[in-house]
Amino acid sequence: MNPQAIKVACSNCNLRELCMPMGLSDHDLHRLDDLVAVRRRIKRGDTLFTNGEKFTSLYAIRTGFFKTCLATEDGRDQVTGFQMAGEIIGLDGIVNDQHSCDAIALEDAEVCVMPFDRIEEISREITALQHHVHKIMSREIVREHGVMLLLGSMRAEERLAAFLLNLVQRLHARGFSQSELVLRMTREEIGSYLGLKLETVSRTFSKFVEDGTVEVKQRHVRILDTESLQRLVNNISHCH
Repeated sequence: MNPQAIKVACSNCNLRELCMPMGLSDHDLHRLDDLVAVRRRIKRGDTLFTNGEKFTSLYAIRTGFFKTCLATEDGRDQVTGFQMAGEIIGLDGIVNDQHSCDAIALEDAEVCVMPFDRIEEISREITALQHHVHKIMSREIVREHGVMLLLGSMRAEERLAAFLLNLVQRLHARGFSQSELVLRMTREEIGSYLGLKLETVSRTFSKFVEDGTVEVKQRHVRILDTESLQRLVNNISHCH
């Protein structure tokens, strides 16, 4: 077998538009191929990293879907986010040199392991990479902040509408449908993320179905009326 074929290379990865900076020269792109140490497979339900673990790498999700969560003092899991293919996970570790949450695969997944010291070293030479890492970090901060703001002031319907729109928008950037999605997470995990009880999540889904806004078959969700979800969310942003 050709050893080249086994080498993990960013330059021929179909997700690189999402994961790497745009418009790099061939030379820079091949330099980036030194970035990824290995690819790791994570089985559904297994952990990629845990709260308190020493931070060494960022992970680009190649396939699969993750949730990040924290065990609360009373032993429950508080979901802090969901991450999908083409997104970078592990940024939580940069601040204190250790991870501040658990990352758990919601389906079989594969990640590219990018040692952070190597990212720093290469980004000194390739400024586009440095900007890119900063952009990813600030996007995370903005997103986290946005979620906090949303959750602070939203009714259940508005929270779920914002969640579905955000998910479908991120999937659409990956070439998936703008209106159909398969939820990789349970209703309970959605509730934990949105600060809603399980029955509230189920009730809100049912209300959306009754209103003809979405169609739900177990984990398959089809958005029939994007505008009415958008209206729910926009009402909120106009209040602030």
